[in-house]
Amino acid sequence: MKTIDELLSEGVDGKRVFVRADLNVPLADGVITDDGRIRAVLPTVKALADAGAKVVVASHLGRPKGAPDPAFSLRPAAERLGELLGAPVAFAEDTVGPAARGVVDGLQPGRVAVVENLRFNPGETSKDDAERGAFADRLAELADVYVGDGFGAVHRKHASVYDLPARLPHYAGHLIATEVGVLKKLTEDVRRPYVVVLGGAKVSDKLAVIDQLLGKADRLLIGGGMAYTFLKARGYEVGRSLLQEDQLPAVKEYIERAEKTGVELVLPVDTMVASGFPDLRTKAPAHPTAVSVDAIPADQEGLDIGPETRKLYASKLADAATVFWNGPMGVFEHPDFAEGTKAVAQALADSGGFTVVGGGDSAAAVRTLGFDESAFGHISTGGGASLEYLEGKTLPGLAALED
Repeated sequence: MKTIDELLSEGVDGKRVFVRADLNVPLADGVITDDGRIRAVLPTVKALADAGAKVVVASHLGRPKGAPDPAFSLRPAAERLGELLGAPVAFAEDTVGPAARGVVDGLQPGRVAVVENLRFNPGETSKDDAERGAFADRLAELADVYVGDGFGAVHRKHASVYDLPARLPHYAGHLIATEVGVLKKLTEDVRRPYVVVLGGAKVSDKLAVIDQLLGKADRLLIGGGMAYTFLKARGYEVGRSLLQEDQLPAVKEYIERAEKTGVELVLPVDTMVASGFPDLRTKAPAHPTAVSVDAIPADQEGLDIGPETRKLYASKLADAATVFWNGPMGVFEHPDFAEGTKAVAQALADSGGFTVVGGGDSAAAVRTLGFDESAFGHISTGGGASLEYLEGKTLPGLAALED
């Protein structure tokens, strides 16, 4: 695929450049709580603006129902982008309507505009090719060139991701080029030992990537809510912990495959339990207890890996040459259940290997827990996209950028 470096060498002065970004930031009462995705697209936007382009930035935010919804407006993201750029950013209160056309027509070279949430338009996410294509046609009227830089959305067959590049000269932005380069390091000529840490709530979300990694990784460390399905498959009772009974046959098969193929599959040896899920709003004390995985009380729920597991996982990461981590080890949003995720993050930060934090909740946890992002080799902006790439799937947004 062509990259933004080639576009800049060709010249963009005065051209309208449509940047499909991922500004899908978390909001609390209209305030951005993590601006990581905005900062991630900054190098692309700044490079284009500095080269004299008229930069039109578009993104989704949340899951509106194909119609305007103030709760999902991109205005806060546009304002934050302006703060980071140190220059005013115009904001269009629609996406392809008169407001967007007016803002783009009035844009001066070197300036930036953000149009309203792409998903306020049903054509963006439609499964009907014609409806999606019609929306892409209207988006194409706003630009001369397309730059794809919303890595968190490249696994979606959406109008601005998949259909629009076919209608304009298209290039990959700095972020997408970086993300793809990192993912190739996890799938081609991998430095070993290669250790993968998987967490998060549901094992069903990770089965496909586990299937692929059993033939590539040297070690798999399992944590988070999904660990309890693995523990149950090993014959342990898990109390009231999260359990996907329907996934037990698949998990048992993967445990057997790991043994046969020599992949070291490491499960928690202890866990932090409480009588129920903690209150994430008030952060009220949950009074957790550390118990061995063979002694989880029937009326308790496992919510984080325990202290012995933290030590075990740190030791299993110490010699890694390559690490991919996707999914927290527990309910990190609550201080009583953040230590497992913090321990894994610290082990990666201390590692001398190439470490990748695979987006989503893992990336949010790293920032929430106060880690310096420079301590990691790469923090991905797209958890779902990263996983699907590692699963071997064709990602529509990347395919659309290929020549």
